Amino acid sequence: MKEIHILVTGVGRRVELMQAFRQAALNLNINLKLYGADMAGTAPALMYCDYTRKVCSMRDKEYVQQLIDICVADKIDLLLPTIDTDLMVLSQNTEKFEKIGTKVLISKPDKILICRDKNNTGEFFEACGLNAPRTYNDYKKYPGPYPCFIKPKDGSSSINAFKVENEEELVVYAGQVEDYIIQPFISGKEFTIDIFCDFNGNPIFITPRERVQVRAGEVLKTQIHMDEKMVREAKIMCKYFKPCGPMTVQLIQDENTGDNYYIEINPRYGGGAPLSMKAGARSAETLLELLCGSKKEFACNCISDGAVYSRFDQSVCISNGNVAQAIKGVIFDLDDTLYSEKQYVKSGYKKISEYLGKSDAAQRLWHFFECGKPAIDCYLEEIGEIYKKAECLNIYREQMPEIELYDGVRNLILNLKKKGIKVGIITDGRPEGQHNKIIALGLEDLVDDIIITDELGGIQFRKPNDIAFRIMQNRWRVPFEQLVYVGDNPNKDFQAPRQLGMRWIYLFNKNGIYSNKNYKDRICYGIDNLEKTLLYK
Repeated sequence: MKEIHILVTGVGRRVELMQAFRQAALNLNINLKLYGADMAGTAPALMYCDYTRKVCSMRDKEYVQQLIDICVADKIDLLLPTIDTDLMVLSQNTEKFEKIGTKVLISKPDKILICRDKNNTGEFFEACGLNAPRTYNDYKKYPGPYPCFIKPKDGSSSINAFKVENEEELVVYAGQVEDYIIQPFISGKEFTIDIFCDFNGNPIFITPRERVQVRAGEVLKTQIHMDEKMVREAKIMCKYFKPCGPMTVQLIQDENTGDNYYIEINPRYGGGAPLSMKAGARSAETLLELLCGSKKEFACNCISDGAVYSRFDQSVCISNGNVAQAIKGVIFDLDDTLYSEKQYVKSGYKKISEYLGKSDAAQRLWHFFECGKPAIDCYLEEIGEIYKKAECLNIYREQMPEIELYDGVRNLILNLKKKGIKVGIITDGRPEGQHNKIIALGLEDLVDDIIITDELGGIQFRKPNDIAFRIMQNRWRVPFEQLVYVGDNPNKDFQAPRQLGMRWIYLFNKNGIYSNKNYKDRICYGIDNLEKTLLYK
């Protein structure tokens, strides 16, 4: 399975975008790791990323170096900016990222200048032979007509953008908006064109959509409108702009003449871009394919013309706080949470040793394991019997392991059940191996429910996929906020619970394979402390 690492800067509220990339990876059978960069670490979209990376302000002189350090440490394949204020600094430093093997999905600096200064934006549209409202930088020189529009020349999200009804209002707003532009107000329907190009600026998807309902500059309701003229004009823009990846363009269709007046252009994913993806312009999937070396041609026939999409707000749990609600269900991870996974590894090596008839095999295999090497491969190569690899792997995977629950686990589960609390297990891994572990540990009769995610349809259902959690909640009919998930791997165990509004506890095990001493959120040290947390808090 191909593995791709993407770092998203300014991740903010881009939940739909993260979900789109996650779904695209599932469709393509790609192991995608999403890293979200944020100053505070509390952005909602971070709950849909695999990893959070805190960074300084984009205006800080250390910002680029911090991103470079992250890209090196996390082997980032693609850096994906999502907000306007990030574009120029990243565009000016793409070579630094390319030297470390990270591609930045960003257009050239001279093109970013076109977008960041709306004086340049209007001139660009006119150079393309397209209509654009005439722009003025001094209210004293604005000749009319009214109403008109005043906004910052480098603004976004409709912040400090105002419709002005007369000359007196214009004087007032000109004193309030810094570094403004003034344009005649055009009455008509507003449209966004979501454009996605390959890395050389060749268009692949062009998706015009009407902005039916808008709040704070972001679309709440939209309808796909595959207007041939808009598509044709967007191709002209791509020819001159050569965007790298996504670009959004805004226009107003004059209600009297039907002419398109272009007002804004942004070389990044717009907030409503996932809606175009839902309609068939699957740019997230295409981007992953491009990263894998595929070539893609222009495609518009796949887009559902006339489709209507409406958006809504949804909360995610950033921190549990001091929760007063009673716990009605506890779901455990299995490996390194209820027993020692290293015990399982040693058990498998012992059985391989018996098969090979070599007394030191288990010890040598363990040595390679502790060195972080593929133990079976290394040992078989060492003794010149690599041809036995397949059989050794089968012995390891199909073993009935010699393992036992951590001290206190059985009593904890029994005490939870005595209090009427449901107890379940959600675990990843090959079904035959996980079933044998469950039998060896005597868990079948000890807990209420067990879900092995791979049995749901393959490895794509492993955590952080939330489907197993939804199934468990549906079986128990317990509200998510009264469920707790206990796991040992902060890299994947807690993403789904946070998205669903569950509580979570990180059971720290200093000898655990995935232990992370730097992860401090909701941490418990040992089964005794876990019991106190679950039963007495």
